Amino acid sequence: MMGVIMSDFEELLHTKVNECEDIIIGFLPEETGYQSKVIEAMNYSVKVGGKRLRPMLMREFYRLLGGDNDQLIAPFMAAMEMIHTYSLVHDDLPAMDNDEYRRGKKTTHVVYGPGMATLAGDGLLNYAFETALKAYPYAKNLEKVGGEIEDRFIYALNILATKAGIYGMVGGQCADIEGEGKQTLTEDEILFIHENKTAALIESSMMIGAVLAGADQKAIESIKKIGSNVGIAFQIQDDILDVVGDQAVIGKPVGSDEKNEKVTYVTLHGLDNSRKEVERRSNEAVELVKSLGEDNEFLVELIEYLISRNK
Repeated sequence: MMGVIMSDFEELLHTKVNECEDIIIGFLPEETGYQSKVIEAMNYSVKVGGKRLRPMLMREFYRLLGGDNDQLIAPFMAAMEMIHTYSLVHDDLPAMDNDEYRRGKKTTHVVYGPGMATLAGDGLLNYAFETALKAYPYAKNLEKVGGEIEDRFIYALNILATKAGIYGMVGGQCADIEGEGKQTLTEDEILFIHENKTAALIESSMMIGAVLAGADQKAIESIKKIGSNVGIAFQIQDDILDVVGDQAVIGKPVGSDEKNEKVTYVTLHGLDNSRKEVERRSNEAVELVKSLGEDNEFLVELIEYLISRNK
C-alpha cells in the first residue's frame, strides 16, 4: 500500500508539530511519589497528542517578530499546551460534555475515573504556571514594553493567566454551560462563547510570542485581532465538523452539540453561511499577518489550512 503523499506545507507542518511535541513532553513532570497517579493522569492527557496549534502559533509569532531564544519561549509553549489540555480533560467529564473519546483515544475520566481526571486538570493548570516561570532566567534582559505592565515577562504571564481565566476561557465555558438547553441564543452570546472559550488561548499564544519577541503595543493589538479571527473561525469550523464530520477522522464523537442541546453559530446561520463566515474571518486574519513582515508564508498557509481542515 502506497503512503500518503504530503505537500511541502504538510511536511513542514508535520516537522513543526513534532518539534512542539518534543518541547512539551520535555517539560512534563516525573511520575514519582505518593502523587504519582495524578501525574500519570496528567501526562496521559498531554501525550494523547493533538494539533499542538497553540504552542506552534506562539513560536511562529515569536520568530516572525524577531525572537531567537528557544529557552525563553519553550516554557511558555509547554505551559500553553498544559492549559489547553486541562480544559479538554474537564470538558470531557461526565458533568460537562461526558465524552468517552478524545483524539481517537479514551478520555482521561474513562481511564482514571472522574475524580482523578478532575485532579489531573487541576494539576495541569497549576503546573502550567510552574513551567512558564522556568523562562524567567532568560527574560531578564528584555526591553520594557509600553503600557500598564512594562516588564515583558510579567506582561506575558499576565496574558497567560487572564486569557485562561474568568475573563477568558473559563468565562467562555461558563457562558457555554449556561447556554445548554436554551432554545435560542443571540449571535452576540454565541460569539462571546467562541471569543472566550476558544479564541482566548489562541490570542494568548500569539500575543505571548509577540511580547517576548519585543513587539510594540500596536503590533500586539494587531496580533490580538488575528487571534480573535482565527479562534472564532476555528470554533465555527469545529461546529461545522460536529454536524458533517466523520468520527473516524476527527477522533471524537460527532453530534455532541445536538446531544447536549447546544445552540451554535451553525444552528443560527446554517452550514453555508457558517462556511462563509469562517472564510471571511480567515481572510481578514491572513491580511493582518501579511502586514506584519515578510517571513509569513508558513503562518498564512497554516491559517488557510485550519479553515479547510476535516478534523
